[in-house]
Amino acid sequence: MLKVVVHVNEKDRLPVAVTNVINLIKDLGQEQVRPAVLLNGGAVEVLRPGGEISGQLERLAGAGVEILACRNSLRSLGFLEADLPAYVRVVPAGITELVRRQHAGWAYVKP
Repeated sequence: MLKVVVHVNEKDRLPVAVTNVINLIKDLGQEQVRPAVLLNGGAVEVLRPGGEISGQLERLAGAGVEILACRNSLRSLGFLEADLPAYVRVVPAGITELVRRQHAGWAYVKP
């Protein structure tokens, strides 16, 4: 199984990232790929209630895609973790999560 972490730190890049993940799953099949989308920096803004792309992220999560958010970024932008959608998993630091996953053999994609 291929493991892929898609890193998004600018909210305007998220539509491309979502399309990349959808295409990856379509091409390989859900049983052949384990994708994760890691949001940090300004990209965590899309997680605000009523965000324009939150529905797409929720659908990806429902298809088995991990949606991860950096706690440091959330705090710096005044987010309360309790206000995040249930499908989002918070990681302590986005950079650390990326390094750990790459060390564990995950492919890294930055749209």
